[in-house]
Amino acid sequence: MDSFRDVEGKPVLLAMVKAVQDNKAFLGEIDGLIGDGDHGMNMNKGFTLFADRYGSEDISFTDGLEQLGMVLLGEIGGSMGPIYGTVFTEMARAGSCFDEIGLDELSLMLEGGLTGLQDIIEAKVGDKTLIDTLSPAVYTLKAEAGTGGRFAEALDRMKAAAKAGQDSTKDMVAKHGRSSRLGERSRGVPDAGAVSCCLILCAMADGIKGLLSDGGCKKRKT
Repeated sequence: MDSFRDVEGKPVLLAMVKAVQDNKAFLGEIDGLIGDGDHGMNMNKGFTLFADRYGSEDISFTDGLEQLGMVLLGEIGGSMGPIYGTVFTEMARAGSCFDEIGLDELSLMLEGGLTGLQDIIEAKVGDKTLIDTLSPAVYTLKAEAGTGGRFAEALDRMKAAAKAGQDSTKDMVAKHGRSSRLGERSRGVPDAGAVSCCLILCAMADGIKGLLSDGGCKKRKT
């Protein structure tokens, strides 16, 4: 199976940053329909702070996830800073011993991020949160790893699962956060966190596929 070297993973991080920056207004608009409208602004602030500090440095994928998570945990207000900060720092923790990252390793890292998040929040699938995007993406990738699927194809399936999860939140009633106060009136709008999670996961997947196609990978030894 294909893999990329952790030390060469910086472009993946920058792809994630760009996805958030390019969709700042879009995320704010969605959040403004049933929330306080600051999701895009807060996410953009955190990811841009990370890029400003580390974008010109040599940083690995796992180290970058750790630093991005710490920025979000320490410097971004609202609920999304701690939520995404936990996901990224737990991903980094799960991947701290990997020199190469392939399908198995990324699956373990994303599962670590999901598990860490579930330890600090009560939301579950169906509650209209980013869990509705992250959980199906993680378990799709895990299933692909279990069957020995090819990395690039597994990433495409993960993206499809993330998109389906994001879209599913449109018909849900919010059970957590400010939008939960609206009850049935929260139905008809996708959750902003679910949307941003989909954007980030898709950018991560495309960034990794770019490394694979550019030769920034090598075959796993058997």
